[in-house]
Amino acid sequence: MLLVTVGMTGASLSAASTAGAASSGALWFDDAADSVLTVQNGEYVDGYGREVTLRGFNVSGESKLAENEGLPFASVADAQKSAAAMRNLTGADTVRFLITWADIEPEPGQIDYTYLHNVIAQMQAFLDDGIYVYVDFHQDLDSRHIFNENSWYTGDGAPSWVIADGGYPAESCGICVNWGQNITQNAAVEDAMYDFWHNRTLTTSAGQISVQSEYLATAETSLAYIKAQLSTAEFDHILGVDPYNEPYAGKYDSGQTSATWESGVLWPFYQKFRTEMDDAGWQAKPAFIEPNLFWNSDISFEQQTGGLANIGAIGDRYVFSSHFYDDAAISGILMLGNASDGQYDSEFNTIRGNATELGTTAMVSEFGSAVTGSDSSKSPSILKAMYQTLDSSVSGADWWSDTAASGPVLSGTEWQWDIYNGQHHELMNGNPDDVETSGDAFNGEDFSVVDMNSSGDVELRFDSQLLDQLYPEAVAGTTLAFTYEDRSTDGSTVMTWNPVPSSLPVVSALVGSGQYSVLVWKSDGGAAPTQLNLPLSFTSANTTVVSDLGAVTDPPAYTASGDVANSPIAVAALPDGGGAQRLLISDSGPAGTLHYALITNGSTSTTAAQLASAQQELASWVASQKF
Repeated sequence: MLLVTVGMTGASLSAASTAGAASSGALWFDDAADSVLTVQNGEYVDGYGREVTLRGFNVSGESKLAENEGLPFASVADAQKSAAAMRNLTGADTVRFLITWADIEPEPGQIDYTYLHNVIAQMQAFLDDGIYVYVDFHQDLDSRHIFNENSWYTGDGAPSWVIADGGYPAESCGICVNWGQNITQNAAVEDAMYDFWHNRTLTTSAGQISVQSEYLATAETSLAYIKAQLSTAEFDHILGVDPYNEPYAGKYDSGQTSATWESGVLWPFYQKFRTEMDDAGWQAKPAFIEPNLFWNSDISFEQQTGGLANIGAIGDRYVFSSHFYDDAAISGILMLGNASDGQYDSEFNTIRGNATELGTTAMVSEFGSAVTGSDSSKSPSILKAMYQTLDSSVSGADWWSDTAASGPVLSGTEWQWDIYNGQHHELMNGNPDDVETSGDAFNGEDFSVVDMNSSGDVELRFDSQLLDQLYPEAVAGTTLAFTYEDRSTDGSTVMTWNPVPSSLPVVSALVGSGQYSVLVWKSDGGAAPTQLNLPLSFTSANTTVVSDLGAVTDPPAYTASGDVANSPIAVAALPDGGGAQRLLISDSGPAGTLHYALITNGSTSTTAAQLASAQQELASWVASQKF
């Protein structure tokens, strides 16, 4: 198989630089009120009432492997290095942190508190850098222990004793070209999944144990222990829990459909898990609940009904947590050519719509594309299209003319962040003659956006302009529209899918060939500023902001008299964020005021007349839209 490596940049963070990366840099609004997020009116909201967008990565697929005993990192030092690199190189503020039942309860009825202690220590590396964490109880194909020593595939999730006492048939996927086919073609996997959802009672060395009930009890014990070991400030940065990764029935009962399975089996499981969270002291944290994993596929014959659409409003104690991968591209044969502008509008807007119907917000908890492999040449365009659709409901071609339809900005955590990519030493299914070293060391996948070189530097494996996104971290009011043109590259080609229209000639000249974003929002009258992540490519000197609140190149450092900003447009370092910067836009006007801001790094030499003309163009454009 021909391996095509995606174009990469030299962006990296060395071990030496991470050691002193954290710095306080806290401002008056960087406090507990800023830290605690809740779900309100279909959005994440901080204590100042600002709408929050969460962006980051899954940490990490290493947790699926045995080599580091189910932990994402070999050491706390590596976790700290990753947290600093993630903040500096990508501006991420969130991680989905993987843990597995097999490592929590390796023997029936026996919790491995050493494992949980190590999980917490690595989790703290991110929490202490101001990165939000939501815990994911992960599984794939039910368990690695289903698979025999010489199998082509492996899994993760359930402990070995569950599989041994389940008495499952010898596993076989038949003719499978992708590991995911085991879900519907491997009888052992199907039976084990079916037993979990039907709470089968097993005879174990510890007596009679009902599988799902034990899972729920173990989750409560784990969550209570995690909360007890974290400080109040650390627990403030815990978002919630994903109860079960990529659920599927295994087999449907007679007359059962995907939709009725969701409402009759999956939703009751989530309600039980919610009770366990409450009993563990996580009452204020939402459960990130996933639909049937085949629900939002972009392959029609693979797609199944559901999306939790038939369970009614679930409210703000749950988040609709959906995955999305371009299965057509992954197939290698069903997608010709690269992704293009607006490629995934339908799939991501369906996620938006389902969250709205459920009365909550959404998290795209997994999305991504392979770095190497036969179809990886499409990945730069696939990822650009995914980030574009996280930002806006409409394509780049339509954004300037149909801005009011842009919709809410989606939060998401990309798959995945694995600093050991290409350097693993995983005995696949315990087989000493099958040592996996390449890629992610899991079923031939290679999705990690980072690796680590021989000097200990964490390096990005995609174009830094693709992974280091400008996005609205906290909006003081209601977001009406947002777009970001990252100008990321596909090989030597710069992908520009949302050019400034010729009807805005001054703005177009100001942006030039640079990156830019536009945010339109309605203020809430609060004092805490609107905050946007500034990628490393936006230095203070080359950043220009044109807004109804002011226009400036090289914004000043943020200062305030009490909680009143001395300049409406300013920059500041992220607290504990190393070199990462944020743009702060403050509004002292009444609630309900319509605001806009263009942010670009396209020019370092602007005149007051140019900025004034750009303001006039943007003001006229905003007035022409149906906000």
